Amino acid sequence: MWIAGGPVRAAATQLVELPFDGSPVAEVFRGTRDHVDSAVRAAQQAFPTMREMSREDRASILRRAHQKLRDSLEHFAQLISSESGKPIKEARLEADRAAWTLLFSAEEAHRLAGEVVPLDAHPGGRNRWAMTIREPLGVIAAITPFNFPLNLSMHKIGPALAAGNTIVHKPATTTPLSALALVQLFEECGLPPGALNVVTGPGGEIGDAFVTHPGIAMVTFTGSPEVGVRMRSLAGMKRVTLELGNNSAVIIEADANLDAAIPRCVTGAFAHSGQVCISVQRIFVNESIRSEFTDRFLAATAKLTLGHPHDPATDISSLITIPEAERVESWIAEATAAGAQLLTGGQRRRATITPAVLAGVPETVSLSCREAFGPVVVINSYKHLDDAIASINRSDYGLQAGIYTRDLDRAFSAARRVHVGGFMINEVPQYRVDNMPYGGVKLSGSGREGPRYAIEEMTEPKLITWNVS
Repeated sequence: MWIAGGPVRAAATQLVELPFDGSPVAEVFRGTRDHVDSAVRAAQQAFPTMREMSREDRASILRRAHQKLRDSLEHFAQLISSESGKPIKEARLEADRAAWTLLFSAEEAHRLAGEVVPLDAHPGGRNRWAMTIREPLGVIAAITPFNFPLNLSMHKIGPALAAGNTIVHKPATTTPLSALALVQLFEECGLPPGALNVVTGPGGEIGDAFVTHPGIAMVTFTGSPEVGVRMRSLAGMKRVTLELGNNSAVIIEADANLDAAIPRCVTGAFAHSGQVCISVQRIFVNESIRSEFTDRFLAATAKLTLGHPHDPATDISSLITIPEAERVESWIAEATAAGAQLLTGGQRRRATITPAVLAGVPETVSLSCREAFGPVVVINSYKHLDDAIASINRSDYGLQAGIYTRDLDRAFSAARRVHVGGFMINEVPQYRVDNMPYGGVKLSGSGREGPRYAIEEMTEPKLITWNVS
């Protein structure tokens, strides 16, 4: 692990395995509550240094880290692929995105500012001026998932450092390697010791210790709704931001450009074996084009290549664990037992499931109303746009959704009426670039990511007034 600027060992270890075949990749230490306490103390001791550091000094560290990550993209891509089972071509894209997230964070360090408040707009404000400044919160606990182990960590670490906070980071149990490489990269770029600490180990014990620790000012978490709701209940008065997933839907109107929509929907459904919070899980197709869309979607899906994640030709590798693959397999069985038609795929070998496409799936089964987080997509038809919108809004989730249509009036009408955090027109809901505001409503979470928006969550406005009479 990495605490107070140096490596730390523990009594117990755990194995990191390649999910595709279970082969060993590395061995890391299993942290305890004592390690969490040490990491928080180190972050508290480093906080005055980070707080008083100039915006340019923080930005300079982040820019150096950006360049160093750019110089090491292949190394980080190999780590991501090995620990998560992500196909190497997707891992390379993730490493590149993480570098962009760092650069955006560096730029936002310069833009961190308050505003002038016009007190004299009130009779009692005569001869008085006021301004706000934004101050860092303190120690931030970042708890990150396995599916984007580098970039989702960067979305928490980059903005936190840009704002002058310090961090204790708990990466996912299965994917700690890129986080451990990242903290050493930051220290090589001049980050003060203790400003970023990494504790590895089981999520339950260490995650709870982070959330309940009195030295933590804020918890930022990406993961399952069940864990996120529990964290919020344990956090007390701490600030909490949560990104908790979705069962993303896209609407395909009768006038949609299918040449554009189909390849994007296939990528949106099956990238990283569907283990993306905004994966396309539900496709609502106008009944007049249902047959054409489905046939072309199945033909495009058949072209995907299954294989080892380190093979550059691989499109589909494995889920993160065998139990997760078994769960997805059981959800497919539940849907077919309820009357859904399995059009292709759904066969499991170890943690790998062939891309599955189902039609006629009832809204009551898991594949319709919960987050699948696997290579499976539902194609259902609708007659009226209102029906599709109503189906989407009945979900307990609300992260992102999308529509394909040439009719902008209908597109923007849908954008206003679908209850989600982000709505994509002529794009799949899996679309995300790293400087946009990103977050959801309902069980999809609270707060927003994207460096500018995360910094707002990670700072506190302070009002300063002065009497000039």
